[in-house]
Amino acid sequence: MRKTILQIAKYYHPVEGGIETVTKYMAEGLTSFRHIVVCFSQDGITRMDDINGVRVYRIAPSIKISSQDIAFSYYYYLKKIIYEVQPDIILLHCPNPFLYPITAKLTPRNTKLVLYWHSDILGKGLLYRLISNSEKKILRKADMILATSNNYIHESSPIFPYSNKTKVVANGIIKKDFQWRLGDEITIQEIKTRYHNKKIVFFVGRHATYKGLNYLIEAEKYIKSDCIILIGGRGSETEKLKASCHSDRIKFIGRIPNEYLRCYYYASDIFAFTSCTKQEAFGIALAEAMYCGCVPVTFSIEGSGANWVSVKNETGIEVELGDVKAYAEAIDKLLSNHDMYYQYAAAGKKRVASMFTSEQANIEAGKILNELIDNNNL
Repeated sequence: MRKTILQIAKYYHPVEGGIETVTKYMAEGLTSFRHIVVCFSQDGITRMDDINGVRVYRIAPSIKISSQDIAFSYYYYLKKIIYEVQPDIILLHCPNPFLYPITAKLTPRNTKLVLYWHSDILGKGLLYRLISNSEKKILRKADMILATSNNYIHESSPIFPYSNKTKVVANGIIKKDFQWRLGDEITIQEIKTRYHNKKIVFFVGRHATYKGLNYLIEAEKYIKSDCIILIGGRGSETEKLKASCHSDRIKFIGRIPNEYLRCYYYASDIFAFTSCTKQEAFGIALAEAMYCGCVPVTFSIEGSGANWVSVKNETGIEVELGDVKAYAEAIDKLLSNHDMYYQYAAAGKKRVASMFTSEQANIEAGKILNELIDNNNL
C-alpha cells in the first residue's frame, strides 16, 4: 500500500510560480506515494478539487498581511484533513510563516515532518522578528529539511544549524513544457519579426525588488549592441519600473501565457537574470531559459543556488552584484562572440537536462523520503 504525503503549500495549480511548479510535479510525478495537497484558495471559497488525480483542499483566507494569507479557519480544516487522510509524511513548503505554529502543533507523533525550504524570509524587518521564534521551533521539530541547493545551506540561512538533517533536492523544469514542438518555428519567427529581427535580451518573472530589474534598466544605457530588451511578467514593482524607464528599446510585454513561454526563450538570445538577493534561492526560470539555449547573464549572489544552476564562464557570464556596466559588457560580449555564445548555450542545455528536471528531482526526493520512512520502521 502506498504511503501518503500531505503537501502544504501556499497555492496550487493553476496558480503559477516556482513553488507551485515543484508542488505540482511532486504530486503528479512522485507516484510511489499518494499525494494530498492543502493550500489557500484565491477566489474566497473553501473547497476540495481533483486536479489530474490529486486531491486538493483550498482554504479561503480571511486577511492578508505583507503578502501572507491568513485564514482563521485553517487550524480547524487542517486538523480535520490530517485526521481523515492519516499522512505518513507532512511536507510543508516554506516560507509560509502563518502555518509554522499550526503545522508544528498538528503534526501527529507518528507522522514525519519535512520542510521543503525554497527560500529564507528576507527584508521583512519587524514582521520577521515576530515569526522568528515559530520558525526556529518548526526547524527543531522537523525530521528533515530539503534545500534546493548546497549553496543555500549557508551560514546566513536559518537552516544552517540543522545541516545534519538537511538534504538537497534541486528544483527541476518540466521538460515537455520546453521541448520544441511542431509549429513553434512559426511563433518564434513571429516574435523575431515583431522586433525587427534584432537580438533579444529577455527577462521573465515577478516584478519584485529582489528580481533586480532596476539593474537591467540601468544597464541598458551601457549596452552597445543593437538589441531589444523584453521584460515579461508583472508584479508590485511594474509601474515604478515603467516610470523609471526612458528607452525605446525596453518593452514591457506583460504576462506570457504558458503555451508561448518556450517560444520566447527560443526566440531570445540572452536571458537577463538580474536577481540580486538570496531570496532568489534557485531560479526555475534560469533553468528553463538555459534548457532552451538562451544564454544567461547573472549576478554573483552569496548563498543563492542561482550561481550553481548557471556556472560562471561555462554556461553563462556572471558579474559582480550591482555592477551594471559589467552586466552590459557581458551582454555585448555574448552577442559579439558567436563561438563563446554557442559553447555556453550547448553547455547550459546539457547541464539542465542532466541535473535540473522534474524527473530527476522526483527520483531524488523519492529516495530521500522513502529512506526517512524506512528508518522509522527499523
